[in-house]
Amino acid sequence: MSFINILLGFVYTLNAYGAITPPMAEYITRGIKMAEKDSADLIIIKLDTPGGLDASMRDIVKTELDSKVPICVYVYPNGARAASAGAFIFLAAHITGMTPASSVGAAHPVVMQGKLDSIMNKKLVNYASSYIKSIARTRHRNEHIAAQMVEKSLSLSSEEAIKMHIADYIAPSLDSLLSLINNKKIEVNGKEVKLVVKNDRIKPIRMTLREKLLLVLSSPNVAYILMMIGIYGLLFELSHPGAIFPGVIGAISLILAFYSYRTIPVNYAGILLIILGIFFFILDIKIPSHGLLSLSGLVSIGTGSFLMFKGNAPFFTVSLWSIGIVLLFTSIFFLWIVAKAVETIRKRPVSGKEGLIGLCGIAKEDINTKKGMVQVHGELWQARSKEPIQKGDKIEVIGIEGFVLFVKKLEES
Repeated sequence: MSFINILLGFVYTLNAYGAITPPMAEYITRGIKMAEKDSADLIIIKLDTPGGLDASMRDIVKTELDSKVPICVYVYPNGARAASAGAFIFLAAHITGMTPASSVGAAHPVVMQGKLDSIMNKKLVNYASSYIKSIARTRHRNEHIAAQMVEKSLSLSSEEAIKMHIADYIAPSLDSLLSLINNKKIEVNGKEVKLVVKNDRIKPIRMTLREKLLLVLSSPNVAYILMMIGIYGLLFELSHPGAIFPGVIGAISLILAFYSYRTIPVNYAGILLIILGIFFFILDIKIPSHGLLSLSGLVSIGTGSFLMFKGNAPFFTVSLWSIGIVLLFTSIFFLWIVAKAVETIRKRPVSGKEGLIGLCGIAKEDINTKKGMVQVHGELWQARSKEPIQKGDKIEVIGIEGFVLFVKKLEES
């Protein structure tokens, strides 16, 4: 191998905090490519992740292994972890560092939906084990311990990772890490290089606005709430045609929600249960069920919410707070609609002939069971009464048949 002394240059830093999803993979791979283009001397990926999607992890690992610039993955800050998919990303780096209270490992493959039989599970574990061993072999790390992270969900503290030849350094801060790796000789693409780095040459690579937006959308809680906003917005628009704003917001929210479902594992049975629950609430407005349909709707929405992202990975599930808020809002929303519907049904008509019932007027002539004339609401009507009414008496309309009013004498208080 030839020896190259890297001149004093820039150290690029990336912050990989959270689940490993397509937006995170896009950000990290873009940062590595940018560092290569700018001829940076070192890339430091500050990592704190509970794991993530296999495809996204593999995109990052492939970019790390092919990188022309040395990469250091630093499990940071204190208490951070490089778990599951994060362990693969950690081992694929040229240099690995950890804070004193951090951990790495627990890389047993997780199935997001359902369970595998023993044979398929064994195949999945063996495949992941061989993959992590090949990464460790490439970076001259302990293959046996790396395999145990997959096969036995082994997790190591920073001190244990150093002893097992998984991690290179323990450093409480980025400055101390740079001091430790300064003048270190490493192999990059078959060439031995010497790092000459200083902490005053750090250049952070931040997420673009697009990447930040996509990262937010990849959260199950955000996707779940967007879907509910979309459903309610479209329902409001359908019930109040011409409102426009609720329909526009609803349509945009649904589009964003379905984009989110492309980046995270989704159980579509959960979505169907939520839609069924909304349908139950609508039926309760049309069909008197004494609240049974509304109760069924709440149960259906709650069950669907739990199932929609339910898997073995906790970072791809909806929080109980989000489900509780949605169920509370749904209950209030549809109770308000039901109350308005009942109020409309019970409300006395204010137009047409039925609107005359309950109004008061004056007898314009004597009224008996056969005929008479009254003035109501400024109009003259034929009227009948079960009791004799004298001209000039105040009357109240109690019924109507055709164009004849049934009235009674209004007792003066």
